[in-house]
Amino acid sequence: MTKKKKAKLLVLDTNVILHDSSCIHHFEENDVAIPITVLEELDKFKRGNEQINFHARDFLRDLDEITGDKLFKSGVSLGEGQGKIRVIVNQTWDENLIEVFRDDIPDIRILNTAIRLQKQEESKTVVLITKDTNLRMKAKAMGVLAQDYTTDKIESVDKIYTGRRLIENLPTETIDSLFTQPYHIDGDMLPEIKSPLPNENFILRNEHKSALATYNSVENQFHKIDKTPAYGITPRNSEQAFALAALINPKIQLVTLSGKAGTGKTLLALAGALECRKQYRQIYLARPIVPLSNKDIGFLPGDIQSKIDPYMQPLWDNLGVIKNQYKEKDAKAQKIDNMLEQNKLVITPLAYIRGRSLQKAFFIVDEAQNLTPHEVKTIITRAGEGTKIVITGDIHQIDHPYLDKLSNGLSYLINRMTHQKIFAHITLEKGERSYLADLASDLL
Repeated sequence: MTKKKKAKLLVLDTNVILHDSSCIHHFEENDVAIPITVLEELDKFKRGNEQINFHARDFLRDLDEITGDKLFKSGVSLGEGQGKIRVIVNQTWDENLIEVFRDDIPDIRILNTAIRLQKQEESKTVVLITKDTNLRMKAKAMGVLAQDYTTDKIESVDKIYTGRRLIENLPTETIDSLFTQPYHIDGDMLPEIKSPLPNENFILRNEHKSALATYNSVENQFHKIDKTPAYGITPRNSEQAFALAALINPKIQLVTLSGKAGTGKTLLALAGALECRKQYRQIYLARPIVPLSNKDIGFLPGDIQSKIDPYMQPLWDNLGVIKNQYKEKDAKAQKIDNMLEQNKLVITPLAYIRGRSLQKAFFIVDEAQNLTPHEVKTIITRAGEGTKIVITGDIHQIDHPYLDKLSNGLSYLINRMTHQKIFAHITLEKGERSYLADLASDLL
């Protein structure tokens, strides 16, 4: 006879709610416990315009709709097929916990709630859910099961779609056909390529020749890709050629570019936007304000613009690289200045975009590895008619304390959008900034 599994009682840390305000609806039939300390912490976050402030308010409103005294006693059902939720108050201190951790801080109070529930709810498996690695370690030291919030995590970094494949040993005549009109091959003519994905890119070669191609799933054709310049920026390798082709293709509404520092993600995105600027009313270039070492923006002197400028400087640097391709009085260089003056080219913190509906805009989001999956969803749902969104980042360079390679918004987005016909992704691997920068990225 199969032994019946114990029901689970999940104790939530504050950071899980600030990461995803809808988290309580993602635990299936398991019961959820919210320590009163978590509500006290959420109260501190409910004012402000950052994503965590929105999450705090959303969750508190959601919890407020779950009415009744049972919320603070036996719990209230979250709906059909789901468990119950309850708020835990008036928990006495566990003696063993006091001996080990003497500080009365929110993390220890939440851990104490989990320990007390573990002793009171013997029929259930109590699990502390937190994105704080250190708190998970403390919980395990006290004999409490602890897990990360993994609902929006992908399975493995190795399984992240790269957007390109190398196909070798093809017949020369097959490759040659890409170099003659109409510069494409029907899908049936390349049986060597198994299950191509929409807008997937291929390096086709044999011992004598090679060609670059992308797959059009609507027409079931492989189209030739050239290393065509965009606003003075010429792709230096096959990855950059694939990226620029996707960036200037009006049928592809969502593009993601990932790769280490110096691979040209932001530069290519901006060059692509400028190249097809006539198709859009505005170009937005935005990035989240996440400074190194997570120092608060308040540490910087001056007014709000003075505080923001240092975080936006990398975007201005990339714009400068493009302008430097031309002489000062060249029409294309002057066009960039005119677009800036007329607010047709806008460089701004990502928080300033919130709540807007972007119509016919080319919207570039830089450093997206520091965004949560929920934040990325919020950004993309801002897209109005005729808008193209480009999201760039390096999943190996995350500055957010509660995100990693598997749980950040960029990885999540790539994993979820891979099979969509309006989506294209390229992982850029070859650094083109300088040999020194490439060496440092690989070795340090």
